Amino acid sequence: MAALRPMAGQICASCQAPISQGLQSQRATCPSCARNFTGVSRRSSGAAAPLAPSDFTEEQSGGDMNEEDVNRLPSLQTPSAGGNDKTSKGGRFSGITTFFSSLGGGKNKGGKSNEQEMNTKGRPSSEQGLPPINAGQGMVSQSAPSLSGNGNQRRKEKLPTGYTPMQLKHFKECMSKAKASENYKQVQGFYEIVFSSFAHINATFMEAGKDPRSTEESGLAQGYILEAFNSLLEVPEDIQKTTLKAIINSLLKDMKRPRDKNDLRAYLVLIQNPQFNQTSTYVIFAHLLRQMSGLCDQDHHYLVHWFKRLPKDSFKDIVNRLLQFVSIRLFPPEPADLPPIGKCSWWIPSVAKVLALLNAANSLVTPNKIVYTSFYNNTLDHVDLMKEYYAWQNPNNYQTFTFCQYPFILSLQAKRTIMQKDSEQQMIMTARRSLVAKVQQRQMPNMNMLFLNLKVRRSHLVSDSLHEVARKKADLKKKLRVQFHNEPGLDMGGLTKEWFLLLLRKIFKEEYGMFTYNEKSRCFWFNPACVDCNQEFNLVGVLMGLAVYNSIILDIHFPASTYKKLLSPAVVPYNNPGAEVGRAPVSHDDLAQVNPELAHGLDELLAYDGNVEDDLCTSFQVSLPVYGTVHTVDLKADGANIPVTNDNRQEYVDLYKNYLLNESIYQQFAAFYHGFHSVCASNALIMLRPEEVEMLVCGSPNLDLDALEKVTTYDGFTKNDQTIRYFWEVVKAFPIPLQKKVLLFATGSDRIPIGGMGEMTFKIVKVNASTSMLPMSHTCFNQLILPPYKSRRQLKHKVTIAISNAEGFGLE
Repeated sequence: MAALRPMAGQICASCQAPISQGLQSQRATCPSCARNFTGVSRRSSGAAAPLAPSDFTEEQSGGDMNEEDVNRLPSLQTPSAGGNDKTSKGGRFSGITTFFSSLGGGKNKGGKSNEQEMNTKGRPSSEQGLPPINAGQGMVSQSAPSLSGNGNQRRKEKLPTGYTPMQLKHFKECMSKAKASENYKQVQGFYEIVFSSFAHINATFMEAGKDPRSTEESGLAQGYILEAFNSLLEVPEDIQKTTLKAIINSLLKDMKRPRDKNDLRAYLVLIQNPQFNQTSTYVIFAHLLRQMSGLCDQDHHYLVHWFKRLPKDSFKDIVNRLLQFVSIRLFPPEPADLPPIGKCSWWIPSVAKVLALLNAANSLVTPNKIVYTSFYNNTLDHVDLMKEYYAWQNPNNYQTFTFCQYPFILSLQAKRTIMQKDSEQQMIMTARRSLVAKVQQRQMPNMNMLFLNLKVRRSHLVSDSLHEVARKKADLKKKLRVQFHNEPGLDMGGLTKEWFLLLLRKIFKEEYGMFTYNEKSRCFWFNPACVDCNQEFNLVGVLMGLAVYNSIILDIHFPASTYKKLLSPAVVPYNNPGAEVGRAPVSHDDLAQVNPELAHGLDELLAYDGNVEDDLCTSFQVSLPVYGTVHTVDLKADGANIPVTNDNRQEYVDLYKNYLLNESIYQQFAAFYHGFHSVCASNALIMLRPEEVEMLVCGSPNLDLDALEKVTTYDGFTKNDQTIRYFWEVVKAFPIPLQKKVLLFATGSDRIPIGGMGEMTFKIVKVNASTSMLPMSHTCFNQLILPPYKSRRQLKHKVTIAISNAEGFGLE
């Protein structure tokens, strides 16, 4: 069909400027935005139709839905409600998707539906998924309009003549009257009109007196929004369906045009709709999320700042709604409840991108609106995590969406699984290379070559361990196995845990001088005066790396800033040994965990009302004790001659914090950093937060003996035997230090797995021996061996003696 000339009175779909009478040509140029357009066929007389861009054909162009179109919308009832109707099995979804695909008059000339056309032009195809959030791909190929420009660059959507938005007070009165009279006609008219277009949504919920151009404030009356949506759940079902149909209409209007700030406000309103908690509304919800995820970067930044202003409960409700959407899409309760995954593969990439906006908003607020674990989706623990990981590692081979692109959604258990599987693969590859090398040298292979074998003496634990690690650096990525000199124990896991425990206990003693301990914060920190112990600091890093690599939990008390510095950067710079590592921005809380008294003193300095220079007489210097002497360092050039004043005291505090936590210990921490990453050189670390690394190293802080009792198995006993009942009564009555000793005695570690004690394997075995014997344990297998003690007092006495004196094989 030949392109027709534009008519006078038509509107540019890009900037909404009218086309004048003189612009009648086969190819018109908008007088405001200079966009070229191909003319479109005339519509019904008297209608001023938007003039579409050049890639928007006659068949694709569509006006607003009239009442007849709305009445033709498919039913939103669940399939099970349809009785024996042949279309009841997923029929509503084929109807809705047909409705979306036939938007604007069916298929275009090329035989593609409008939805397919959107995939090829405005958004990535369903096969390719959506790009990362920073890709900046808008809903259309042109740049997003300026939100601060003149009127010609911004679309001004006008309300129908005579529309007056209902105020919150009037709405509440209408709802009260409707509930009393059970006549909801006026309420139905409210929802039908308000959600029929983005313009109506903005006009209704815009709060008077708010700056509509503010980046930080959306200008919406959040109280009115919550009231409207809470009331929506209380009205009859037909009004709820009418509201959904109105939302469909508003989402379909001018889908191809650029979005402006008013549209962003409408998105912010719609995503709070609690109707989207229902599976039957997921098709509509998915298209809302797709439009939001397809916005340009500038629009996303606005949404991020507006999200962070939402009330905590509203923010959390949105996050939970999106996480539930992901879970049900992956594992629907009934397959017929949702369309086939192959036809809506863009659903999950869309929701992941919107969740990324919410996560970014959450990170901008101090303290966070919700804890970072609220973004975890535990359903993802049951997907093929390694397939996701390999797809993320090899984007050129897979070219698809993967949850590893959005690691904040993955639970720590899921990330731990990835780390463990990745470690196992590295162990296998390292062992295989050793085996091949032996064969090539025509040497007889043996089992020991498949392990990192460390043989140490208890009396020389630190020096032997340091020597063994240095000598076997090429084997660090093999499975760890420890043997104590002159002891017959075979390491099945228990000796390894004991080696970690004893070695760390010695290294962190004050006589070694490597670490300082603060009694108030109960944390260790690197000693800046220990300048000749880089090998020892490297060993501590190797120990932490080996623990994570071999899934061993350590009893290490480092402040949170240690793990932040360990991830700075998360991957060692390739082939650049001189690159700076271990430097990270530090906060007041970081300093408070290392030295609470100093942090308090700096707080008082910042809050001091008097003259800082005259009263405190402080310069830009810091003094540290070094083995009985005081070492003074300038915090900046010529710091000794620069006094601290009321004007520059914040700079002084910032330099002080950075010196103590970064500069003064750089060499020590760099050795520690390289030791850790020499073992844990995995891209999986990029997915971890500092708090998650701490959990991987130190385990969970929650000691829950009730959860341990539930997973305990018995050999020779039953859970109802008198000895077993005595045991749990006694152990649960112990103070926490003794409870940890029981755990240490039975398992070789007093640390708790990431998933809690419910993840542990624990067995209590009966030994038919004299009750005068003490309990024993097999720490390799988490087994506790008990004689059949006859009284609670006897059991408590024997257990207390055993846990207080046990180390190694036998009692020492």
